[in-house]
Amino acid sequence: FEDRQREVLLREQLKTIQKQLGETEGNGAEIEELEEKITKAKMPDDIEKQVRKELKRLGQMSEGSAEYPMLRTYLDWMTELPWSVSTDDRIDIPEARKILDNDHYGLEKIKQRILEYLAVRKLNPQGKSPILCFVGPPGVGKTSLGQSIAKATGRKFARMSLGGVHDEAEIRGHRRTYIGALPGAIIQSIHRAGAKNAVLMLDEIDKLGSGVQGDPSSALLEVLDPEQNSTFRDNYLAVPFDLSQVLFITTANVLDTVPGPLRDRMEVIALPGYTEEEKIQITKRYLVQRRLEATGLKSDQCEITDEAIRAIVHNYTREAGVRNLEREIGSAFRHAAMRIAEGTAQHVHIDASDLHTILGPAKFESELAMRTSLPGVATGLAWTPVGGDILFIEASRTPGSGKLILTGQLGDVMKESAQAALTLVKAHSSELKLQADLFEKSDIHVHVPAGAIPKDGPSAGVAMFIALASLVTNTPVRSDYAMTGEISLRGLVLPVGGIKEKVLAALQAGISTVLLPSRNKKDLEDIPEEARTKLKFVWLDTVNDARNAAMTALSDPLPESSGSPP
Repeated sequence: FEDRQREVLLREQLKTIQKQLGETEGNGAEIEELEEKITKAKMPDDIEKQVRKELKRLGQMSEGSAEYPMLRTYLDWMTELPWSVSTDDRIDIPEARKILDNDHYGLEKIKQRILEYLAVRKLNPQGKSPILCFVGPPGVGKTSLGQSIAKATGRKFARMSLGGVHDEAEIRGHRRTYIGALPGAIIQSIHRAGAKNAVLMLDEIDKLGSGVQGDPSSALLEVLDPEQNSTFRDNYLAVPFDLSQVLFITTANVLDTVPGPLRDRMEVIALPGYTEEEKIQITKRYLVQRRLEATGLKSDQCEITDEAIRAIVHNYTREAGVRNLEREIGSAFRHAAMRIAEGTAQHVHIDASDLHTILGPAKFESELAMRTSLPGVATGLAWTPVGGDILFIEASRTPGSGKLILTGQLGDVMKESAQAALTLVKAHSSELKLQADLFEKSDIHVHVPAGAIPKDGPSAGVAMFIALASLVTNTPVRSDYAMTGEISLRGLVLPVGGIKEKVLAALQAGISTVLLPSRNKKDLEDIPEEARTKLKFVWLDTVNDARNAAMTALSDPLPESSGSPP
């Protein structure tokens, strides 16, 4: 016998002797264990055939071989994946509605969409799962909604964060020829959940990066397509895995950075900011109890009044969600916990008058202080990633040579809106009864306060036109009027986005009347009932409609420039 043949023969004899003696610590025991796992995994036939072929290779391989641990790890992954493991959907619509209502206040459209999905699943259990994308500012409950959906459906839940991922292999995995190779994050999440019909949340999909290692958003195109993901191929597994039964939920703050093809594969559901009343209800129902437990207090040791909650919402937080609100509530309870731990109090009652001592002076002053009815000042409405906000367009005229000066860190689109607004004012000179040489002998300066904050977008066009028209005609604009809309050189007012967020910002700032493009009437039903009843809406087709509403609606005497509304 040659040395190699002799070694193989002796190893086979050793296996036989170990088996007869009951010593199953060798390679043979591992092979038998893996064979049992393969049988229990109930893989598709073609995949099981491939795995058994790899198992046969492992049995013929020496434990000292460099490839042995790599192949053993691969077989472990293949046998531990939930090829046939799935949880039974709990399709009880009233119970699911109760779970969603207990976990989240408001969000009626989102809850309705989830219940619709459950109803369809009940009638068609074999149907494909949708790809839902929750879009909204931070702190409005996007991630916790995914957990509520899993609870309502009785499914397993797994979450993976895509923030900062810039390597395609993070999604698809590495080929197993590389040292330390692993499956991608999708397969790892399914493995962690332990069911092939889990709820898988892909957090912060708008924060994906791309680099020399490839574009992960392109790798997600297959994952998030119900027509393709039934044969998703991970580079490490090298065999197709069925993702069609996974309920994918993605979250994003804005959709601008999500590539078009990827956005097209998802059903976008917007979660705008909460109104002040909604924040108060959320605080009373959820945040107070959560913060009490976090600080170790009992409900009979500390209580906070509704007036204190309202004061915190109004004076200490300015956000679309409730994340900072929860922090401020926590700060108030920590102050109470310190007093109780010191023994200086047995019961702490927190009222609005106590907040200055506990939380310090108010962090946000009302926008009323900046509102004024001086000529050349108009109140605009802006959309930001953390919700809506109001901004002031200020225009001033000085002797000069007809230049237009723009300040306030404005983007290119906003600068072009100011130029278009000035051109419109010049075009309406005869209607405004202006002197022919007014613009040739004057410089116009347009400034948007909060100059350190970058601003861009076309939606301030109407406010810029009104500010300039007010300036050159020396006619004040109502300080309790706010407006938004893009303008064209024909004087048309064009529709803009973020209507709900802008209207809520106007309500919070004490505005009484909002001027909106008439083509945005369809967005009125998205605005909460509280805002619709408290605000008056004026619909604009042209800039003349805005001028007639904002500059001539001065039936009450104008106040001095003290900032109080008329």
